[in-house]
Amino acid sequence: MARELGPFTLRWLDAIDSIEPPLWDRLFTDGQPFLRHGFLAALEASGSVGPASGWTPRHLLVETRRRVVAALPGYLKLHSYGEYVFDWSWARAYEAHGLNYYPKWMSAIPFTPVTGPRLGLAEGVDRQWLLMGLSDTLKAQGETLGLSGMQWLFPDRDLSDRLSRLGWRQRRDIQFHWHNRGYRSFNEFLARLTARKRRGILKERRGCQALVIERFEGEAITDELWRQFLACYRHTYAKRSGHIGYLNLAFFQQLSRRLPQAPLLVMAREADQAHWFAAALYLKEDNALYGRYWGSLRGHKGLHFELCYYQGIDYCIDHGLSRFEAGAQGEHKLARGFEPHWTYSNHLLYHPLFDQAVADAVNQEQRQLDRVMALYRQALPYKAR
Repeated sequence: MARELGPFTLRWLDAIDSIEPPLWDRLFTDGQPFLRHGFLAALEASGSVGPASGWTPRHLLVETRRRVVAALPGYLKLHSYGEYVFDWSWARAYEAHGLNYYPKWMSAIPFTPVTGPRLGLAEGVDRQWLLMGLSDTLKAQGETLGLSGMQWLFPDRDLSDRLSRLGWRQRRDIQFHWHNRGYRSFNEFLARLTARKRRGILKERRGCQALVIERFEGEAITDELWRQFLACYRHTYAKRSGHIGYLNLAFFQQLSRRLPQAPLLVMAREADQAHWFAAALYLKEDNALYGRYWGSLRGHKGLHFELCYYQGIDYCIDHGLSRFEAGAQGEHKLARGFEPHWTYSNHLLYHPLFDQAVADAVNQEQRQLDRVMALYRQALPYKAR
């Protein structure tokens, strides 16, 4: 399906493999692994996303004179699982009034609450100029397709602000990120914290010292390691939410093959055992580390903090990475040196009464979050300088 946009043509793709990987990757140049063709292709090839999952690929290309000048990762959604921007109450309100909230379309990365450039641009293309025409055309096409609305999840701040000025309602939330301020060791990082927080972290780490903890990257991540990681991942998902997780073995294997330098596995086992009983998966780029999934076959006090936070901080210090994003939510990260940051989403609802009701709710939500953010910043565990 193609529609004219002034000098542009919009083309919807029902598979990321409809575009050549180098062409897609040239549009997303910040190095983040989640926007890479290989990551999106691994999701689709493994069946982790697709019509059966409720995530139907509908990526968007913007072309002019047979040249691709912009692209958006996109999906038609039949539910709100795996998004990390919660709109279940909106869906229930629609249902209570006999209206359909699904399907909706979103520009997002499935199961990935990581801020990134949702709009990829060719060199020399002006973002604002393109957005002004693209926004109006997207709105019109969504209504023609019978969608309840459209969303952009975790766009960068600049894109979110521009979309807000074009009529896409902005919504904020809070995540916690760790920043490497030139630390030469974990102890040097700890020295920046108050004594009470420092003692708490050291106590948690001592509780895991008897375990064997190893990192695996690149070719060292074998299919057998992925199988052991998957067992941990599924066990923890089932215990927490009653299902075995969104991703399967084929996805993780594809990830290793398509983006071999991106995954980092941190595994834990007893010293007298060969089998790993807990694991955390990170993805990395040149300057940042992203904590994504964790799982354990049994309990061990403090192990979640060790594998998911302290090992990530260690890795950033060892490799000179400047930022560590450990996932959505979790104010307990604050006491462990992570700092609060805003994340953004942008929303459009076609029903005028519901649009106004959501606007009122979002405004109230944002006032409350402003107060929460102020409290978080006051509670930072770093010593005054």
